[in-house]
Amino acid sequence: MSYTEDDLWRLLAQARDMPYGTGQIALVEQVIRHADATGLEGPSFAARMLATQAYTYGGEPAKAFVTFSWCLHEYDRNPGRRSREDERLLLWHFKYVINALTAFPEVPLDRTYAVVDDMERRYRAGGHSLHAVYRQRWGIAHHIGDPAAADEWYARWNAAPRDQNSDCAGCDPGGKVMHLVERGRDEDAVALAAPVLAGHLSCTEQPQNILTDLLLPYLRTDRLTEAADGHRRAYRLMRGNLSDFGDIAEHLMFCAWSGNEARGLEIVQRHLGWLDRSPSPRDTMRFAAAAARVLDGLVAAGHGELTVHRPGATDRAPADIPVPELVTQLAGQARELAVRFDARNGTTRQGERVAQWLAAEPFVEYLPLSAVDGRRRALGGGPGKVSARVTRVGGQDAPGYPDDPAELLDLAERLFREHRTAQAQAAWRYFDDHHPRGTLSPLVAVRRVDAHGMVAASDDRFADAERAWREAADGYADAGDEVRRQVTMGRLGTLLCGTDRYDEGVALVREATRVLVEKGDAERRVGAELRLAYVLGLGHQPADALEAVDRAAGHAQAISGHPLLTAEVAMRRAQFLLALGRPGEAAESAITSREHFTEAGDPPIAALAWLLYAHALADLGDYPGAADAFGAALERSTDADVTLSAQNGRGRALLAAGQPHLGVEPLVEAVAGLVAAGDDAASTFARLDLATAYHGSGQPLDAAEAAEEALPALERLGAQDAADRCRYLLSLVYRELDQHDEALTLLDQLVTNLDGYDNLAGRAQMHEEAGQILYHQDRDAAAARRFGAAAEGYRDAGLPLDEVRAHRWTALALRWADQLDEAMVTLDTAYERAEGLASDDPAATWERAMLAFDGARVLIGAERFEDALLRAAASGEGFRSIGAFGDAMQADILRSELLLRLDRPAAAEPVLRAVLATAPRESPARENAAWLLTGVLETLGRHDEATAMRQEYGLDEA
Repeated sequence: MSYTEDDLWRLLAQARDMPYGTGQIALVEQVIRHADATGLEGPSFAARMLATQAYTYGGEPAKAFVTFSWCLHEYDRNPGRRSREDERLLLWHFKYVINALTAFPEVPLDRTYAVVDDMERRYRAGGHSLHAVYRQRWGIAHHIGDPAAADEWYARWNAAPRDQNSDCAGCDPGGKVMHLVERGRDEDAVALAAPVLAGHLSCTEQPQNILTDLLLPYLRTDRLTEAADGHRRAYRLMRGNLSDFGDIAEHLMFCAWSGNEARGLEIVQRHLGWLDRSPSPRDTMRFAAAAARVLDGLVAAGHGELTVHRPGATDRAPADIPVPELVTQLAGQARELAVRFDARNGTTRQGERVAQWLAAEPFVEYLPLSAVDGRRRALGGGPGKVSARVTRVGGQDAPGYPDDPAELLDLAERLFREHRTAQAQAAWRYFDDHHPRGTLSPLVAVRRVDAHGMVAASDDRFADAERAWREAADGYADAGDEVRRQVTMGRLGTLLCGTDRYDEGVALVREATRVLVEKGDAERRVGAELRLAYVLGLGHQPADALEAVDRAAGHAQAISGHPLLTAEVAMRRAQFLLALGRPGEAAESAITSREHFTEAGDPPIAALAWLLYAHALADLGDYPGAADAFGAALERSTDADVTLSAQNGRGRALLAAGQPHLGVEPLVEAVAGLVAAGDDAASTFARLDLATAYHGSGQPLDAAEAAEEALPALERLGAQDAADRCRYLLSLVYRELDQHDEALTLLDQLVTNLDGYDNLAGRAQMHEEAGQILYHQDRDAAAARRFGAAAEGYRDAGLPLDEVRAHRWTALALRWADQLDEAMVTLDTAYERAEGLASDDPAATWERAMLAFDGARVLIGAERFEDALLRAAASGEGFRSIGAFGDAMQADILRSELLLRLDRPAAAEPVLRAVLATAPRESPARENAAWLLTGVLETLGRHDEATAMRQEYGLDEA
């Protein structure tokens, strides 16, 4: 395919809009090939200039040597044909190339020094500061390990004045931090970086690079929170960029230094394949050494059985490699490269650095990287049931225990039923200490076996519980107590219903209920029906369960003075009313249950009534009330499952009540507890809620990590809608964290997922938000395409107001992409569609006014200033008609600028004075209007008034 010169310039503009990486490199190389083939010198030079930067930040720095040398030769051959911007970029590109030259041990140092000498010669000839030159000379000395030379160049670097060729306000101190850390001056390094991190950094390499440089001094000065946050913030900005491969090694070392080998293993696995396309041997050496240290830490901790998947390469098949074997491979690779570097450099610096990393000891045993990590460690780390803490109550002489063993068992069973687990177990222990089995009647001995089954079931030791209960049932049969035997068989049936033996279990419960209703007293009948209701609920039969509860209520009427039983009946009634979607009635039953539990002394089981009440309030939309009720459940609960449910519910309720900052703590507890309990599904949805709470609390870093853990788990669970909600949340968080490419990837995925006619508006919204990201990155042509797609989607969805907005943004993006003809066509379409908007809708009025405002900006680009003036005036009138006075001020300022362009300063003066009279003090509108008015007064020859205005408004005359 042949390209015209205009085509090539267009492709170059497109390449500039692309993120760094293989796609951008491929497009730039395509332009170079076609420009060279057709002899087009302009695109050929411009493409190679762009290629030098693309190779540097796209992870292929060796290729930059060729393009840089070609451009430098072409510039020297005819400097008069090149622009000052070309000269500026070439001087800047020296830094890319010098830094890369030291990264390849096959490049002699003499060649690197020669390039630095050439850089210095050109900087001197152009009258530039040598600040950037001294920075490069320090970098070479630092690399080879010449401390005297490094100190000398560091001093000169500090003494030289900064200019336009100096690294940015973030990168320049970053290098100085490295020097100070190397000298053990950690406090100085931290102090130097502090003002940089407190300011706004717009460089693509910051703040991740300086935060990475600070990891070691943070740890060595016990700034553990700053170290953890620095790692989390910096690594996520680096993890998608091959050019940052070498710096990712520092994050692996952070994991080794902070006891986070598990996190380090994740990083190794994610990036191990990059070794086969590493930007340079230096990056390979650093990553291999750091990865070997992390993996060796896992071996030392007893995890040598783990394997790591290593992707295949041209000379190697993919394989799962045992960690000890991979340690040997990586450490050997790092040492071999260090030998090559040291041979080239004539020093031992790189070998010593590799040896130090491989033998590095941690500074702290374990540094939690998130609140959830900290709570999981506090709960005992890995998976396993979280159970209520058991405290020994009483002892040999514990007061209050009855002497009669049957009465003591009655007490223990009642305590257990009330969820006073620790006290129940203490009573049973007291029983065992004071009533040996040989002294017991057969019936009492069987009851003690029955109790063993209760405890085993509560600890999820189902096989032990089944054995105990079958033994107890046989014992009751031998003792001729059929009622107790059926109670025990009902318990066993309930246990089986919670496993994969539901049919067997429910049959046992039904038979037990039949017998107990026929032969048992009123209390036994109530208990039997409640047990049946419970297992019917497990079988997703809430209507049948509610009928069983109603039968239990009927039996309970025959019992007086038993508030605990009455409370349980009302509580189960609330449970199944809630399951049937009747939250109002459920809330009333829960209140009744709570009242009776209070009468019974407010035992811990009352937490269940509060829990059900809270869920009912949440279903009714009373989220603040639900949060309080969940809190009341937490105050009473001694059961781990109830506590987790209440924590989770309270966090969700606070989130729904618009108090995400209060929801974070209970959700952290819920996630940690659910993970420790091995509940993958519940912990995953809780993570999504936690991510939402973090985002609403202004903690985007924590939100990102929680959502990133939730997303793959939601996909694994097949929860597509929740996964898409998570994707959208992550896209918002990534925008706040300046991870714009990742946000775009997620929005693209959502565009794909939101298929079907009913999702037209959602797809259009994703396109529009992607357009906003691109627009604010100055990738205007790409932004225009996304805004255009959004406009089409809104049109098809029948949303004219949104369509007009999207057309407006399309026109504005096209204007900045220098596609003015297309911008004007789009603007006309937007005007046409805006005519159909309702005239009495404030939102439509605002959009028409904004369209006039942005239309004026597009017309300015087309140099149609009179037309732009009309649009600006119409914009101000529209905003004022709906009371949008702040927006109206901006329109008036634009109108004044146009009047000045059209040489009508006298007409601009009253407009600007009106803005000054109404704009809030310290507002940008007030300052802009004052600046413009001083210019108007100067133009009108009223210099004294202009001077007085500058003084009145504190304007800098410079």
